Amino acid sequence: MKKKVSLSDIKTFVVLAEQGSFTKAGEKLACSRSHISKQLAQLESSLDVSLLIRTTRTQHLTPQGEAFYQRCKLSLNGISHAIDRVLESADSLSGKIRINCVGGYIAEEVISPLISDFMVEHPDINIELDFSSRRVDLVSGEFDFVFRMGELADSSLIARKLTDITINTYVSPKYLAKHGKPNDPKDLIKHRCITGSLKSWSFINSETKKKTDVMVEGNLTCKNGRVMISSAISGNGIIRVPELYCKTELERGLLEPLFTKWQVESTPFYLVYVQDKHKPMRLTAFKNYVVENFSKYLA
Repeated sequence: MKKKVSLSDIKTFVVLAEQGSFTKAGEKLACSRSHISKQLAQLESSLDVSLLIRTTRTQHLTPQGEAFYQRCKLSLNGISHAIDRVLESADSLSGKIRINCVGGYIAEEVISPLISDFMVEHPDINIELDFSSRRVDLVSGEFDFVFRMGELADSSLIARKLTDITINTYVSPKYLAKHGKPNDPKDLIKHRCITGSLKSWSFINSETKKKTDVMVEGNLTCKNGRVMISSAISGNGIIRVPELYCKTELERGLLEPLFTKWQVESTPFYLVYVQDKHKPMRLTAFKNYVVENFSKYLA
């Protein structure tokens, strides 16, 4: 005979597993750690299974707990979508959209104003916007949409290409006046380069199609485009960033392209989401808005 299990206890268990601690789960659910502990104990008693092993410093799911968590997470997400579809009328768009995007310039200068304008058109829609490049689980329902730069590996997701982002190598007149101009990518080993996460820079000769890779070094490593551009303008080094990051600086002559024949491969920028033929109308509306209007936010 199946034992009676509380749906509330299951929801609390899923949040606890996702948050990784009783304290964070309590903050998420706006309740005390003792209340969460009580619900977990009730759930384990009802199932007659240990779901979580907890020590003074750590906690982790048991194999049974992990399997139970994965199934419950998908089921709760399905219930949430079912409720959304029932409540959503044909003439009104409302509810929550959860969006993740890589941080930095493109998030602040492109995605943020796009989302703000979408919200003006649909004031009853609530947006949860997260800026990070961490790996997210779209299938579990953690987010509805993800904006990502670069090639994607997971073919089970829908990836709608929004644009190809032009990337180039730039230098300031101040740097050239002090250090001279490298004529070939191989010369970069003798120069200061301001880098992000990549220390190896690849180039393609626009005439011969020859490819070359160069290991670069410098005095500043930073993953923030604005900081890199500011430092390059001051003469601290050579940078490689998307062209749209520094359009104004290029127009004002504060930066200039370093090479004419040696180019950098562009990188695609995608809107990624899960295929769902029963997608709530608000999600379809957002997807269509992004696809139809994205290019104007690059201007």
